[in-house]
Amino acid sequence: MEAEKWGRRIRAYRKLKGYTQESFAKDLGISVSVLGEVERGNRFPSEDFIQEVAEVLDISVEELVPKEN
Repeated sequence: MEAEKWGRRIRAYRKLKGYTQESFAKDLGISVSVLGEVERGNRFPSEDFIQEVAEVLDISVEELVPKEN
């Protein structure tokens, strides 16, 4: 469940910033399939991955953290 929340947040911010999965994965230095797994919630993002995502998107990690219900 938690992985799904992270995935939705990452996908939303990626789209908001105008990235395609392909361009975002390239900037992160990962494959599109790994990014897709994270965005679908099939893979939990590591702390390093989350930090890199925030840097590439030019947002803070705090903005990326899923909100509690």
